[in-house]
Amino acid sequence: MDINVDEKRLSDMRLFFRREFSQEPKRLFSSPGRAELVGNHTDHNLGLVLVSAISCDILAFVAPRGDGVIDIRAQEFAPIRFSVSDLASREREKGKSVSLARGVCAFFVQNGYPVGGFSAVTHSTVFRGAGVSSSAAFEVLVAEILNALYCGGGVSPFLRARAAQYAESVYFGKPCGLLDQCGIAFGGLNRIDFSSVSSPAVTPVPPPEGYGIVITNTGGSHAGLTSHYADIRREMGEVAAALGKSVLRELTLGELTEAVPRLRKKVSDRAILRAFHFFEENERVERAAQALLRGDSATFLEMVQKSGESSLGYLQNCYVPGEIEQPLVLALKLSGQILKEGAFRMMGGGFAGTVLAFPKAGREEEYGRKMAKVFGRENVYYTSLRGVGACEIEL
Repeated sequence: MDINVDEKRLSDMRLFFRREFSQEPKRLFSSPGRAELVGNHTDHNLGLVLVSAISCDILAFVAPRGDGVIDIRAQEFAPIRFSVSDLASREREKGKSVSLARGVCAFFVQNGYPVGGFSAVTHSTVFRGAGVSSSAAFEVLVAEILNALYCGGGVSPFLRARAAQYAESVYFGKPCGLLDQCGIAFGGLNRIDFSSVSSPAVTPVPPPEGYGIVITNTGGSHAGLTSHYADIRREMGEVAAALGKSVLRELTLGELTEAVPRLRKKVSDRAILRAFHFFEENERVERAAQALLRGDSATFLEMVQKSGESSLGYLQNCYVPGEIEQPLVLALKLSGQILKEGAFRMMGGGFAGTVLAFPKAGREEEYGRKMAKVFGRENVYYTSLRGVGACEIEL
């Protein structure tokens, strides 16, 4: 298991658990962040993605409890406390972490899985606001704790991901696909085909060789951006509906191209461009995955670069419409000037932004230093791909 747990981190968490709950923790869990390598905004239209867990994580010390109460505490966040006997969605909890935990429990119950109470303290090294899915890491963490404590480990990674997506979409109030949650639940680097909603095809692929990973959070709040994320899904859906389909995956690139003249009478040009991004992004995922399977890092990096260019030019999620402050686009421009080898692209939902870069091995510090001069040292993260998803760690 490629998880290195810092002993001081564990010691501090154990002390905090004792102080908060007056007992010893019984079990330890870890849930990673994720990096979307290729496949930006394709999952919600049943497309293809190339996604990996990464080395940052949320750790949780846990002890089961018999009163049906879930009590989760962290030094940097407000405590979460509710009973598993009361799992109804609450409007006042929208946008709050408690809704994510309650929503995961509700999904388990609705699908016939037992749930119960537990006490937990958490500590996160998942970069918040940096597009590596801190919310999904928390959701999948709760799902894995319930799975281990009350389901005998019998809930599949996909169902744990589904529980997390349900919590975020229905209880938290942010529409999302399954990319983030699957990347965290499965772990490793995977090509995922979402064409089957009930059983996506997950194919492990080897990581690229000879390149590091640096993530730069360019700033900007995700607050108020939900409508922009939703517009992408809505507009892609409008194109599909105009051609008599429910999702874009039911069409082909050729059918879209042929339909452009009549589509322009029904939907916006931006919607059409976003649909083109979807189809071409699926092709890039296929090419990138095949390249990694044959050890062709150069073609993989080319697909990463082209994915970023498409997100900027066609998906148009690298800046908030109408805003003159565009830190993500600036970071992309600077990355192009700094990196002489490797690749870079925007990552995540977009609009408030993160750049994922693959500098040549040994050049990570040089790239990171130059990005830190503009965006701050605290916003530049050095990470690596992680082969294990959300899991329990033996104490």
